[in-house]
Amino acid sequence: MSTEHQPADRRRVLTAGVLFLVTFVSAIAGVQLYAPVLDDPGYVLGAGADARVVLGILCEVVLIVANLGTALALYPILRRRAEGFALAYVVARIMECVFIAVGMLCVLTVVTLRLRAAALGDQEAVTVSANPLVALRNWTFLLGPGFVAGLGNGVLLGWLLLHSGLVPRPMAIVGIVGGSLVALSGVGVLFGLWTQGSTVSAVATLPEIVWEAFLGVYLTFVALTRRQQRRRAARVTASSPQTSAA
Repeated sequence: MSTEHQPADRRRVLTAGVLFLVTFVSAIAGVQLYAPVLDDPGYVLGAGADARVVLGILCEVVLIVANLGTALALYPILRRRAEGFALAYVVARIMECVFIAVGMLCVLTVVTLRLRAAALGDQEAVTVSANPLVALRNWTFLLGPGFVAGLGNGVLLGWLLLHSGLVPRPMAIVGIVGGSLVALSGVGVLFGLWTQGSTVSAVATLPEIVWEAFLGVYLTFVALTRRQQRRRAARVTASSPQTSAA
């Protein structure tokens, strides 16, 4: 398939880049704002920090919209290289968002239990009900933003961008390797080889974090800009005499 870039492609990559920056910020903010629910086993019986948690929910709503937006913005470009893989990337983004949405519902349910804890009366039963919801949210985080995002946003997108020429080759390889490490780290957690917040998991996630931050900055400020296209044209012009002489 053709890899020639169209006039509208700059607008598409700019949109994707801005949305990648939004995903980067909203994902980190959401996790931090959820901390009272995730880290405190007695949250459901305490004073709570419901406003903070609900703000975290809003951040993850923004995250879902931005995730889907990145896939939709890039799809018209990526499909020219490999339509099947481009569609697989869109599906991976959708699946990631499904897991995020399920995790959001778990957190909201814990907040609801806390608000009704006094009326329910049985504190032990309330705690027993809340703990599995927190555990489920943690599993959705592992499988969605972890495993599925590693394969989709790392391996698939890295391969597509590598062959489309939208990003430098070394960084596309970082995306492929980083996504693979995140997915393998998730498999390790599933089999009990290490925990989700362990040093191994943190180190395995670093290349993917670098990749996603790079995408946000590069697609927003560099990819397919007039300045970049002039540089490419100059390189082609400079190499043409050498090719003719050969």
